[in-house]
This record gives sequence, structure tokens and C-alpha cells, in this order.
Amino acid sequence: MTKRDIEFLRVTYLRGPNLWTYRPVLEAWVDIGDLEDSPSNTIPGFYERLTAWLPGLIEHRCGVGERGGFLLRLKEGTWPAHILEHVTIELQNLAGMRVGFGKARQTHVRGVYKVAVRTRHEALGRACLEAARDLVLAAIEDRPFDLAATLAPLREMADRYCLGPSTTAIVDAATERNIPAIRLTEGNLVQLGYGIHQHRIWTAETDRTSAIAEGIASDKDLTKTLLKGCGVPVPEGRVVQGPADAWEAAEEIGLPVAVKPVDANHGRGVSLDLKTRAEIEAAYALAEKEGSEVIVERFVPGNEHRLLVVGGRVVAAARGESAWVIGDGRSTVVELIDRQLNSDPRRGTTEDYPLNHILIDEDPAVRLELERQGLHADSVPAAGQKVLIQRNGNVAFDVTDQVHPSTRQIAGLAARVVGLDIAGIDLVVEDIARPLDEQGGAIVEVNAGPGLLMHLKPAEGKPQPVGRAIVDHLFPAGSDGRIPVIGIAGSEGGAVIGHLLSRLLQLTGKQVGLACSNGLYLNHRRVAAGDCTEWRLGQRLLRNRAVEAAIFENGPELILREGLAYDRCLVGIVTDIPGPEGFAEYYLQEPEQMYAVLRTQVDVVLAEGAAVLNADAPEVARLAELSDGAVIYYSQDPASPVLARHRAEGGWGLYAHGGRIMLTQGHEERLLVDLASLPPPGPTQAALTLSHALAGIAAAVALGLPAELIQAGIETYAPGQLGLGAPDGH
Repeated sequence: MTKRDIEFLRVTYLRGPNLWTYRPVLEAWVDIGDLEDSPSNTIPGFYERLTAWLPGLIEHRCGVGERGGFLLRLKEGTWPAHILEHVTIELQNLAGMRVGFGKARQTHVRGVYKVAVRTRHEALGRACLEAARDLVLAAIEDRPFDLAATLAPLREMADRYCLGPSTTAIVDAATERNIPAIRLTEGNLVQLGYGIHQHRIWTAETDRTSAIAEGIASDKDLTKTLLKGCGVPVPEGRVVQGPADAWEAAEEIGLPVAVKPVDANHGRGVSLDLKTRAEIEAAYALAEKEGSEVIVERFVPGNEHRLLVVGGRVVAAARGESAWVIGDGRSTVVELIDRQLNSDPRRGTTEDYPLNHILIDEDPAVRLELERQGLHADSVPAAGQKVLIQRNGNVAFDVTDQVHPSTRQIAGLAARVVGLDIAGIDLVVEDIARPLDEQGGAIVEVNAGPGLLMHLKPAEGKPQPVGRAIVDHLFPAGSDGRIPVIGIAGSEGGAVIGHLLSRLLQLTGKQVGLACSNGLYLNHRRVAAGDCTEWRLGQRLLRNRAVEAAIFENGPELILREGLAYDRCLVGIVTDIPGPEGFAEYYLQEPEQMYAVLRTQVDVVLAEGAAVLNADAPEVARLAELSDGAVIYYSQDPASPVLARHRAEGGWGLYAHGGRIMLTQGHEERLLVDLASLPPPGPTQAALTLSHALAGIAAAVALGLPAELIQAGIETYAPGQLGLGAPDGH
């Protein structure tokens, strides 16, 4: 009996850097059974079916390195696990979650492969993987496959689970600056940076955004009062108590007027250029539904503009345009809107589109605008008749380079008066290139948490790097939001090294977090017992605003099971590379496979950091070539050939000789630590072995700790006080 199937043996989400890549991936172990005997070029019509369903596969470069590379592999013959990788990537892209990385590797068991694909959200990645298997099998078996029906729920998941475009722009900008990002919820709350240097964003709000300022901005009447008191031009107006009072206020101010809710946003309930009592009373009813109070103010002629202010500076500006249709004598208003406006590819129902679809049934402001012209949804305008559909709500035409300098200053002042670090300033003016006072322009609203899409994907004009502006505001030049992160990889001694290094760092005055196999520690205090090397516990340290340095013990199984808890580290220590014994469940049989696992720790060392490597373990010494940063070797052998070669090249090293630890660079060497002063361990204390001491001290050197402090830390190191139990190597 043959088995022509793709069976998932195990699917794991590796949340941090892993043996595949720096980024989170979904790793699937798949058994393709007898399909091992059926590469793609032996299946009649497979290529044509697959490419007809997924024409975007032509963009996959694969190992060939050029457009169409994967399709070439399909024609030449490749196996279902590899095809599954690319189809999963393509389905994620079609769902709206852009990814590109993938790998497929055969194990020593016939027909069993490991497939890894980049994914930004575990649930969506898993759903795409399942759908990819169904699609590949349908193509193999020449069965129909409804791609549209498959993509619909995947796109709904992407809308529900993925970061919104505004948040994505900020996170991407942070990534470009090598600032780490941690998603804190299923929504758009994201932490940028680690520990004490972190900042949090929630779309276009930050942890610098004042709650008081948000409250002021939500009250249009209070905002106007404050702005007017600081010389910012605003339209005259007041809060009204009913339709009759609205008309009375309009007579006081002078027609025409605008009527709007005091505390709504996104243009909801706003009516402009009102000239009659009937219009004003109808507009009052509309505004009352959208807010707690209604304000009537002078109508300012001109185009609506949105200026984005970040850190007191205008970084982007967009102009609004009214929406019109032209009658043909046959079509209703609804039909004209669908044909002349909603057919515009820039319009859509999601926030991915710069312009919104206009739906009369869902927008009372449009109905009111039509009523003012004596029309309704089913009216048939005469041929050539222009019908105004929407006065505002189309602010998506970039004018950043046209804003007059004085207007930039006024917008920045308005944001500061309200107290917002990021603000959307709505102003009305005929010509944004001229000063406001020349043409009676005015600021009509100040908004907290402004949308960024109009600047990222304008309907016309140049996209603006607003995500980068927000990141630069939170992290000025030279700041990457990082704290010193130290990773310790290997099969033994990680906790002892971690405790020693924690002690040394505490002597510098830092608040130090340690996640290791005997607990989770904040300085001397153990906050969780047991093995605390898992990803979620390590993340607790990085999210803690009090932590100034963090140390992580990383065994090989952690890297295989979850990935590292951090994206990059300042110091990466590798003590040893264990053999594959005990890792058979991960399909590991060769020492070189374990080397690939442990190299993860060195792969993530920052360019300004250092890899600390055990020169006495040849396979560990090989890792030096993978470090983006410096390399510091340590050895118990003063005559170590690895250390000698490194010294000859001017590198740093430590070695032990006669109870002393010597620090070398090139031909120079000096006494660093005298181990004669090391206190003997108590009967229940773990001994600080020479190898452990060398590793911890080498990391301290990499962190720039002075020799005097290191000596003092060694002399006062007391393992028992730090929670270390009986000497067990950990």
C-alpha cells in the first residue's frame, strides 16, 4: 500500500533567533511518504496547475538567486516539502502578511523533512501551512482547489491578528535602526527597546503621550480656547445646547457655519458651509449622535489639511479634496458614486486604502449633503449636473513640501499647547503654501493618535517616512534602545557563569536580571524558582523597565524548542558544543548539526559586542569566524595554540597560570585576577570552577568592567547567597 500524503509530525513556533534565521519562524516536521519518489517534474500537469493558482510564485528567487528561481526548480524537479515551503510563504503574502524567508531540509529518515517559514503571527502562519498542504496535494492529485474560498478566512485572520499599517511602519523603521521590538498584546501595543531604555507605542501614541493632553484634544471647545489664548488662529464658535441654540449661535457668529461634535474624530458628524436654519438643525442632530456635545463655529473656506507633528516638528502634510459626481441623465446617485468614485483603485473598505468607499446607507453626512442639494440616493441627476457627495474625509494628497514655514511653526505650537508629542493638526486654508493670516486660514482640530496611512500611502504624491520620524523622536541619534544582553550557551556551567557575571555587573550599580536553569533573578532576589530558561520568562526581563542588564542561560534544547529570548546580544558566551546524543527526537545525529544549533548564540552578537569562546574546545573555537563583533578566547592552557594564533593577530584572550588569570592582547599581557583570594565553597555551595571563572571574567572584560572591580567581585562572590544549590555543574 502506498502513501501519497504530506503528514505533519510536529509544528513548532520558534519565537526568537534559531538555527534557521534571526526572526521567528514556523518549523514543521513533515513526512511525504511515497511522494519521495515523485519530484515535481514527474507529475503530469503539476507545474501548470500550481502556477495557475499562484502566479506570484514567479517572484520567489529560491536558491537560484533570481526572479523565477523557484519555478526553475519546479521544472527541474523538486520535492513536496520544498514546494510546501514556498506555497506557505505565498499564501501568507496573499493573506496580507508579507514574508519571504523559508528553508526545507531533509533528515536522515527517508521522506521526513524539516520545513521552516518566516511568519509574523503563529496562528496565521499555522493556518497558511495547513492550507498550503491542501493546495499542494490538490495540485499533485489533479483535484479542483478554491483559492478564493481559502484566502477569505486567511485575510480575515491577517486583519484581526497582524499589526496595522501605522504600527507596522513604526516597527519597520525601528528595525532599520536595529532597535528591537516586542509585541505586547494581540493589538497594536508594541515595546521598542529593552529594559530601562524601552519605549512603548500604540499606533501613533507613545508612552510620552500625555493622558491630559489626549483629554484636551478630545474636547474641541477647550482646545480652541487654549489655542486662541496662545495666538493660534482658530474659528470663533461655542458649544450649543440644542437645535434652536445652534441657530442662535450661527446668527451670532455669522453665516456660513460649521457644526460638529465636541469629542468625535475622523470627521464623523461634521457638517460644513451651512447657511440655513434647516441645514443647521439637521446638522445638529447628526453631530449629537457622534459626540457628547455639539459646537457651532465659523465656517472657514478652503481645503482641509492634515499636518502630522512629531516632537514639535511638522513631518508630513496631506490635503483633502471634495468628492463629486457628474450626472448622465440615466444613473442614480448611488450608481454614479459606485461608477465614478468607488471604482477608484485607491478606495477600499479597509485601512490599507488611502481613500474610503462612499456608502450612502452608512454615512448620514453624505445623505445630509444630498438633501441640501434637493437629492437623495435614488435621484437621477441631469446630464452634466455636478453633485457634491462629500466635503471632507478625503485627506490623502501629499503636500508636505508645500507647507509655508510660518504654518509649520503654528502647527508645532498648537501641538505643544495641547501637550501632544504626536499630533494630527487639522487646518483649513485655500493655499497651504501661503501664510494662514493672509487668507483667513485656521486650525480647526488637534487630534491625538493620528492615522498615518494618508502619509504612508497617499492617493497622490510622495510617501513620507513618518514611521522613521516617530522612531527618531523616541530614540535620538546614537540610541538603539538596548541594554547590555549577555547570552551563555552550552551544556553545562551556564547558571554558575550567569550568577558570577550578575554579581560583577551589580557592582557597577546596574539592576541586573538573570534567567537561568535554577531560577529567575532580579539582582539577588529570586522571583521564580526552577528552570527559567524558557522564552516567556526571559522576555519578562526584557520587558521590565527596571532592568539595566540581562543575562540568559541558553541550552541547545531551548534553541531547538523556542529560539532565543532576545534578538541580538552584546556578549555571547559559548562554553562547549555537546554531542548529538540525547537529541535524537530532533533528528540530530551528527556533531556538525549540533554546531549549527550552538552557532545561533554567536550569530546574534552585535557588531559592537564580542563572542566569548572556549579555546580549549576546538569546535567552539571555530565559531569565531561567525562573530560580527570582536572575539575573546579563554583557556586553561597558557600554551593554547588557538590563543597563540589569536594573540598573533592582535586579539584579546584570557588564560590561567599559577592561580592567576592573565589578560592578553597581542604581545602584551597583564594580571587580571588573582584566584588565590577566591573563597572556598561551603558544603552545599556549587564550586566556581576555573573554566566557569574564565568564561565569566572574559565576559566582564568584553563589557568593559575594570580589573579592580572584577577582582573585588571574585573575592566577594558567594554562590550560596545567590541561590545556587549543591554542586551539580549548573
